[in-house]
Amino acid sequence: MAARKKTDQELIWAYLAHLSFNMWSDRPWPGQGSEHLNAAPHLRFEMSLWEDMLAKMVEAGLNMVVMDLGDGVAYESHPEIAVRRAWSVKRLGRELDRLRRLGLEPIPKLNFSTAHDLWLGPYSRCVSTDVYYRVCRELIAEVIDLFDRPRFFHLGMDEETFQHQRNYEYVVLRQHDLWWRDLYFLLEKVEKGGARPWVWSDYVWHHPEVFYEKMPGSVLQSNWYYYESFSRDQRKNERAVRVRTYLELDARGYDQVPAGSNYVDPENLHKTAVFCRRHIAPQRLLGFLQTVWKPTLEVCRQRHLEAIEQAGRARTAFAERSAP
Repeated sequence: MAARKKTDQELIWAYLAHLSFNMWSDRPWPGQGSEHLNAAPHLRFEMSLWEDMLAKMVEAGLNMVVMDLGDGVAYESHPEIAVRRAWSVKRLGRELDRLRRLGLEPIPKLNFSTAHDLWLGPYSRCVSTDVYYRVCRELIAEVIDLFDRPRFFHLGMDEETFQHQRNYEYVVLRQHDLWWRDLYFLLEKVEKGGARPWVWSDYVWHHPEVFYEKMPGSVLQSNWYYYESFSRDQRKNERAVRVRTYLELDARGYDQVPAGSNYVDPENLHKTAVFCRRHIAPQRLLGFLQTVWKPTLEVCRQRHLEAIEQAGRARTAFAERSAP
């Protein structure tokens, strides 16, 4: 597998990969095709697919892997949260070195949204307590050290609503100033370690005034939109607020890495890149993130490899349109 060269100034073309997939329901989620949303006591990650995903990323010209770690690592600070067959910190370190040799910049992700924090084990039921703050602080510090002070640290923080937890046995919602106090705590710990905080932006869809008042401009934003229409007219697109958010974040001066997916539309990332190239100032458009929302398991092979290929095509098309 040949490595590719990249520069720090290069536009980000990232793929979100899951070591752990324990971030949804603590009980069986109803509906066909939802089996992977249920928490599992063991690691759901197959190296055979991972190897092919990496080769495909290099071939497609991607340059970053955002690794959702969760309870897939036996952290030295908190080994008690690890699932069976979790990676040791030494194994993770070896894999990070390999990614860098391939030209793929590894970025850590730990989602601290209460809708997606099953990976925290017992601490997911200690939210906003002294114990919770200690565990979060120690995990963030250890992960930053393991990733050798990464450029970014993705904190998640999406979908913290009752609707997203309606099938959970245990529901936790932080609202109003508590959500912001906890976010500021997490931001501070990431910045203290020398990384730049990165979050999902969907909080702004429902609370725009408070978001633009309280969200620090230093936080990298990933607004996400996975659908076909990019109309900003609510009469033509019921999710138009998500499309308009790209423009509003830009107008407010936030740096962005828009997130697309083949979750609904196979051409979504390409459409996202075309739209954002037209509407986001180049200095604030740091790149793009392709998401799949499937575990790294052979049963999901086709979805992953197609998504990486689609990201590669979007990158090529973006480069061609941007060429002088």
